[in-house]
Amino acid sequence: MCGIVGIYNLYNHQPVEGETIRKMLAFLRHRGPDEFGMYLHERVGLGSARLSIIDLSSGQQPITNEEGTLWIVFNGEIFNYVELRPELEARGHRFSTQSDTEVILHLYEEHGPDCLQYLNGQFSIAIWDEREQSLFLGRDRLGVRPLFYTVSGDSLIFASEIKALLADRRVQASIDPTALDQIFTYWSPLSPRTVFENIREIPPAHYLQARPGDIQIKRYWQLQFPFDPKHNGAASPRHIHQIADYLDELRELLVDATRIRLRADVPVGAYLSGGLDSSLTAAIIRKFTSNRLDTFSISFEDADFDESPFQRKMASLLGTDHHVVHASNKDISRVFPDVIWHTEVPVLRTSPVPLFLLSRLVRENGYKVVVTGEGADEFLAGYNIFKEAKIRRFWARQPDSHGRPLLLSRLYPYIRSLSGSGDSYLKAFFGAGLLDVESQNYSHAIRWRNTARTKRFFSADLQRSLQTDNHEGGLIDYPKDFLQWSSLSQAQYLEITIFLSQYLLSSQGDRVAMAHSVEGRFPFLDTRVVEFCNNLPPDLKLLGLTEKYLLKKLARDFLPSEIWQRPKRPFRAPIQYSFFNDSSPDYVHELLSQEWLKKSSLFSPQAVEQLLRKAKDGKKLSETDEMALVGVLSTQLVYHQFVDDFRQPIVDESEKIRVYEGK
Repeated sequence: MCGIVGIYNLYNHQPVEGETIRKMLAFLRHRGPDEFGMYLHERVGLGSARLSIIDLSSGQQPITNEEGTLWIVFNGEIFNYVELRPELEARGHRFSTQSDTEVILHLYEEHGPDCLQYLNGQFSIAIWDEREQSLFLGRDRLGVRPLFYTVSGDSLIFASEIKALLADRRVQASIDPTALDQIFTYWSPLSPRTVFENIREIPPAHYLQARPGDIQIKRYWQLQFPFDPKHNGAASPRHIHQIADYLDELRELLVDATRIRLRADVPVGAYLSGGLDSSLTAAIIRKFTSNRLDTFSISFEDADFDESPFQRKMASLLGTDHHVVHASNKDISRVFPDVIWHTEVPVLRTSPVPLFLLSRLVRENGYKVVVTGEGADEFLAGYNIFKEAKIRRFWARQPDSHGRPLLLSRLYPYIRSLSGSGDSYLKAFFGAGLLDVESQNYSHAIRWRNTARTKRFFSADLQRSLQTDNHEGGLIDYPKDFLQWSSLSQAQYLEITIFLSQYLLSSQGDRVAMAHSVEGRFPFLDTRVVEFCNNLPPDLKLLGLTEKYLLKKLARDFLPSEIWQRPKRPFRAPIQYSFFNDSSPDYVHELLSQEWLKKSSLFSPQAVEQLLRKAKDGKKLSETDEMALVGVLSTQLVYHQFVDDFRQPIVDESEKIRVYEGK
């Protein structure tokens, strides 16, 4: 795992200054503290900050091919590099390292951009072709690893994190109103937008090809689901006959996906949440490998969020060395500014904070790599939002039914306004747009509408700018076959492309783990597992209201019943009492003050003051108000850290950087 940066002069041969690359790398030291390298050519500069995991002795970057005509910097892991290398050697490619990075380079030499089709991994890649004078940037299918870029003057500037772009003094940060509007609806900007104007991400499953005077971005992979087979919600005899085959294939794929994610020249640990997914991947490691296994968990002082009894049970069952970080309310508010510095985007939840603390615990115990269970809920239908959409469609067939909407009260016991509400409230909340069953966003319309209520805190200036903004790039990218998929597949697509890729793998994934130089690895996001799950009959994922049906059948062979039969519990963290307690941090009051709200001009001082008064008085905030509180505060932090008072990096002149000069 690494951080990568680069500058490509699109229109001239003006040399890239090595000092600028050095400053960019200084901002990414946390991503790769082990080694630093640069390649400088008359029109391009590449940089790498390396976290050494594979081929510790000879995998230093940048890496070149035999002729010195291709140069690569790479962030991530290619898990099938062991299988790819012999094929390349058979074609005459000569290797100088044992690294997965060099495999990518020779694969690109052989196939060009189509090399991405062969990779099973998590990556952002930059390859300079000296002969073609071209730059190739590629990103993994689901967006596990980040890659941002901007064009300033005549230069294309790219980096693993936005702060590294800002190290180039030609790049200035300003808040993008449309992106902020998206965050306060979808929880994240819609790719390729970021929260900053004129700074974009390369979307998941895309690559960028830059040549003199020209930039093109192309998709190389797309999530696909079968056409709707018109399932009736119960396993048909055909499916019952095939369940054993599906189960065997899932077991084989998941075991191998987990096994190859243990490929490393450093120890690999595992997160243990106490739920089905992380427990299963940890159990697979225990059963099918001889690796030593340390497990890592989070506990909370608030029992509403704490799952430590289940974590301890699994650790004891697996016989692991188990480590726990305790996330108190005060801890959450104390490190929240550091978390936002790393997410580089406003958030509507405090959930990234405990994961930030957890990755610090991992690093303190000498680990660089952890296996985690992300992706199972999205690809095997584990979330309540899938059940919600199914119940609403069932209700829509008899919209006057009194009993059908009551099924919804079972889904969200952790949201008081819903779990303790009566019939009329449930019908009002979930009944909006009930009959719009042909709508593309039917499954997510309630969530997005509820989240969008937080926009009532927007300032008049922000609202005016949104009215005049043309919302370029602000639409969801629906595939052409979208409406021919099953309703569950449609819901999964939205959850995967927006929530998983844009929020979960970023703000709760890469950014808070790499803040402490820790790499997460995700067996459920293995390309083979993803495509297998997407092609499953919907009722083998969500059977009636039983989530992750096939995975639970598999888990019986590995886990105790009290783990695999547990109802799905979303990962959440305290909000109101984290920021308003007997020792609330000064930054909370300062950034939410009338003065600072007027300075950013993004939120209404009067509306925010009413929210603060309610929070300070100890009145229990609603779910929407808590989202608004975190959203406003984190936006103010983004504005303060990146727009108003951005600090240039401290360059450690004593750090050794390998410098390679182009011919």
